Amino acid sequence: MLEKPLLISKRVLEPYDRISEILFGLIMVLTITCAVSAAHAGQAQIRTMLLSALGCNLAWGIIDAFFYLMACLAERSQNLIIFKAVRRAKDSQQAQKLIASALHPVIASILQPAELDLMHQRLNQLPEPPERIRLSHRDYLGAVGVFWLVFISTLPVVAPFVFMQNSHLALRVSNLIAVMMLFLLGCAFGRSTERSPLLSGIILVVIGIALVALCEVFGG
Repeated sequence: MLEKPLLISKRVLEPYDRISEILFGLIMVLTITCAVSAAHAGQAQIRTMLLSALGCNLAWGIIDAFFYLMACLAERSQNLIIFKAVRRAKDSQQAQKLIASALHPVIASILQPAELDLMHQRLNQLPEPPERIRLSHRDYLGAVGVFWLVFISTLPVVAPFVFMQNSHLALRVSNLIAVMMLFLLGCAFGRSTERSPLLSGIILVVIGIALVALCEVFGG
C-alpha cells in the first residue's frame, strides 16, 4: 500500500521525545511542590498538593498525548501533500525542486538532477495516494507513551510526601530527587546529541531550576 512509505520510519518515541516529555512533567510537578511552605504545611495542605500534582500531570499527560497525535497527523499529511504535488508537477525540474525541498538540506545538496529525476520516476510508478492520512496504531501507541511519561514523572517527586511524616524533610528529599532527575535527563540528552553528558546534566539542572522559578514568578 502507498500509505506505508508515508509513515515515518522511526521508533514510536525517539530518545529526545522521551527526555522532553519527562522534563515537561517534572517541571509541572515542581511548580506545585515548590509552592508548598514546608515550615507551615499541615496534612491537609500536603494532601491538597499531592492531589494537585497528580491531577495536573494527569490532565497535561492527556493534553500532550493529543498534541502528539496532532503533530503526527500534520507531518504525515504534509508528506502526502508533497507527494501529490510531485505527481502533478508539470515538468521534471519542478518535480526535482519539490523532492529536494522534502529532503534534508545536506542530502539534497549532494544529489544530482539525474538522481532526483529517477526519484520522480519511481514516485510516479507508485499507486494512487489516499485522499487523506489516517493515524496508525504506532501513533496511538506513541500517544499512550507520551501520557505515561508525563504522568509517571510526577511519582518520584511526590513520593517523599507520601512516605515521610516530616513535611520539611520530605520537601528537601523531593527537591533532591528532582535535581537528580534533571541531572540524569541532561546526561541522557548529552549522550543522544553527542555532547558531554556531565556538562549537559549540569546545564539542565540550572535550566530546570530557572524554569521552575519563572513559573513561580508568573503564577504557573
